[in-house]
Amino acid sequence: MAYIAPKVRWHKPKKYRNDVIATSRASGCVLQFWNSLLVGDELTVFSILDDDDDEYEYLIDAVYDTSNIDEWKNFRFNYRRLRLWSLTYEQELTTPLHITAGRGFSECLRLLLQRGANVDLAPGGTTALHESCENCQPECTKLLLIHGANANAVTEDGLMPLHFCTSPESFECAKYLLQYGAAINGRTVDEDDTPLHVAASNSLTDHTELYLRYGAAVDKQNSEGLTPLNAACSQPQELQELESYLKVCQMLLGAGANVQTKDQDKHSPLHMACKNVNPDIVDLLLAHGARVNDMDYGGEAPMHNILKVVCYKVSHHPERIVRALLNHGSIRVWPGALPMVLKHCCGSPRTIEVLLNAYSSLKVNDTWVEAVSPEVLKEHKEFYESVFSLERSPRSLQHLARCKIRSFLELRVHKVVPELDLPTFIKNYLLLEYRDHVH
Repeated sequence: MAYIAPKVRWHKPKKYRNDVIATSRASGCVLQFWNSLLVGDELTVFSILDDDDDEYEYLIDAVYDTSNIDEWKNFRFNYRRLRLWSLTYEQELTTPLHITAGRGFSECLRLLLQRGANVDLAPGGTTALHESCENCQPECTKLLLIHGANANAVTEDGLMPLHFCTSPESFECAKYLLQYGAAINGRTVDEDDTPLHVAASNSLTDHTELYLRYGAAVDKQNSEGLTPLNAACSQPQELQELESYLKVCQMLLGAGANVQTKDQDKHSPLHMACKNVNPDIVDLLLAHGARVNDMDYGGEAPMHNILKVVCYKVSHHPERIVRALLNHGSIRVWPGALPMVLKHCCGSPRTIEVLLNAYSSLKVNDTWVEAVSPEVLKEHKEFYESVFSLERSPRSLQHLARCKIRSFLELRVHKVVPELDLPTFIKNYLLLEYRDHVH
């Protein structure tokens, strides 16, 4: 969309107040300068700033209010060489440095810096360096740092430039910041997040590796008690994000992250990974000693967290998590609550299969039949018919033998069974492998 310049009431300093021609010329020049910045026209910017008598030198550090470009109602003049247009009570202030740095116009930015622009000017609470990092402009970030920008400048909201590196495209910006002295463990004012918290929350694998290489503290807790590992596990994760979050967790655990650390609500990383249904992270956490039966403040174990969200995340294979938890000794669902679980989880037949195979006997009745919606029953008819048939027949001898062995091994199932001198299909059966029916 083309930029339409606002109508500006431009006033010159007092010595020009009676010079109509000078005032008109100044106003036109200001608009020309503004428009040139917005499109990165370095030749026009240079021609304006190259005036022999330095008449327009003040434009370098001019402050613009862009909160309402349709109505420029009031103009204020600041005798410290700043021109400030005040539009509304909620101002959105910017400067030529901010405009060029945020848009990646490095040549315009270079001209302004060479002319002595204030590199740390922050009329709206953020510096140009924050803008360049937020908008993933590495060349502008480097230029600002070379010209002395403060790599640890803090915004009004308490954020340093590294905290603005929240996307994969900001990786080069993060590298430059660290090379120029950015604090690797700098905290945000409100949340107490470090850059590693930000990288972990956004599944930024390259950033995480970079920060750890620079000595980021792997177990720092923020104001909510979250470590970077907790932060990674706590984020809602779409299918396409599961792998990147897994890689971040692998790096953090490889760097010595504590798998047992809980937040202020006593949620462990395992609680969070179950809630967000990332089977690979659950496997990873369990392999590093995560406890399956730790309770949060609400008295809920990881098994409760996964069963609450099965119906929303069927494509994430929640059955893998339920199976892994049971093989590591998780508590089971109270038998009387199975019809309710069936009602909410019936869209994932394999989850139901794994749950039911953890019991030697079941009291199946009409309530179970009513718990499965007609749509699900039609789609998975054969499986649910095998479940409902248990009302008339006991579990098979083979299943009973499996239950007996699992009961004997208790918490050692996941360790002992793979080491047994048995055919693979029997070991898989003992580990609750899916067969898409119950018997």
